[in-house]
Amino acid sequence: MTPVTGLVVGVAEPVHHVPTGALYTVLVVLHVLCAVVGFGAVVLTGVQASRVRLGPAAPGADSVRRYFRPGTNWAGRSIYGVPVFGFASIAASGGAWRAADGFVVIGLVLWLVAAISAELVVWPSERRVQNMVTSDWGDARWAGDLERECRRVAALSALLGGIFVVAVVVMVARP
Repeated sequence: MTPVTGLVVGVAEPVHHVPTGALYTVLVVLHVLCAVVGFGAVVLTGVQASRVRLGPAAPGADSVRRYFRPGTNWAGRSIYGVPVFGFASIAASGGAWRAADGFVVIGLVLWLVAAISAELVVWPSERRVQNMVTSDWGDARWAGDLERECRRVAALSALLGGIFVVAVVVMVARP
């Protein structure tokens, strides 16, 4: 299907139709859901890491312990569904969007930065925080290590939250 053309200041520009249909809608919803859940989980991990720094006697310490129980943060891993459902949405768009569109390329680059940062820094640090919080949170031997890991998780989680906001703006504006 060829895009419709419109005359804007004497220049013919393609005007994309808005994709419709149940499949496209479901794929976009899954794409957005994976982004919100995945980035939300990463940001929440940063918030909880900041709470760890208050110590085991602080109010809410039990909820922090529960949050950092050992295991994989599967909610955070849902960010891997973002490009899967994004490209599936492009395929189901009936030609309205292409993988080479600027907003897709920018979004993919932002996603790559976020996914690599999460894999290389946030999640390994989160595992170390889990180990320290669940084994002996108040142990003075680990105080410096725990502080460093919590700062790292909190800072990078905030950065990834910012990347998420930029990605949402790019996806909505479609430059």
